[in-house]
Amino acid sequence: MTAADAVAFPGPEFDPVPAELAMKFSGVPAGLELGDLPGRELDRRELRRLAVSLARRPELWAGEVTFDEHATGRYYANLHRDAHVDVWLLCWRPQDDTGWHDHDVSSGAVAVVAGELVEHNLAIGRPTLATVVGEGNAFCFGPEHIHRLTGHSATAVSIHAYSPPLWRMGQYALSRTGVLRRVSVSYADELRPLEDVR
Repeated sequence: MTAADAVAFPGPEFDPVPAELAMKFSGVPAGLELGDLPGRELDRRELRRLAVSLARRPELWAGEVTFDEHATGRYYANLHRDAHVDVWLLCWRPQDDTGWHDHDVSSGAVAVVAGELVEHNLAIGRPTLATVVGEGNAFCFGPEHIHRLTGHSATAVSIHAYSPPLWRMGQYALSRTGVLRRVSVSYADELRPLEDVR
C-alpha cells in the first residue's frame, strides 16, 4: 500500500472529494490486469489500479475510441464484465454530461487517458465543487459517492471500472417544488441530466 492509498478522509474541516485525490498514473501501483483478477469484488483502490493498468494498454481499447459529432450522447463500450467487475471505455465531448448520479452499491474508479473531464460534487449551502481531472490521472470512490461528470476538453477518453458490476444507478434531480429526488436507472441506460440541479 502506498502513502496515497492510506489517505484517510478527515472531518468536516477538510473533506476532499475523490477527484481532488486523483493520482498520476505513475503513482498508481501496477499489477492488476483483466487476466489475473482475484475472482472477488474489488475495493476502490484495486479498481483504480485496474483502470490504470488498462489505461497503460491502449491496444486493448484504442479500436473502440470514436467521436460522432451527430450523436446526442457519449459513446461508450463495455470492455469487460464478469460476476465481480465491469470496465467501460467512455468517449467525451464538451457537451457530454452524466447528470447527478450514484452507482448504487458499487465502488468505482476513473482513469483519464486523453483530454480532460470535470468531476462535479454537489454541496448544500455553497457552490458546487468542480475539479478538472486531466490526462494521465485517476481517482476512485466508494458506493456512497454522488457526482456528475462532464467533458472539458475538445475530446476526452476515460476508462471506468466498477465492483460489484453496475446493475442499477441512481439519477438525481430537483422536483418542481425543490425537493431532491432519486430515480433508479439500469446500468444500460445512458446517464444524462434529468433536470438542472445546482
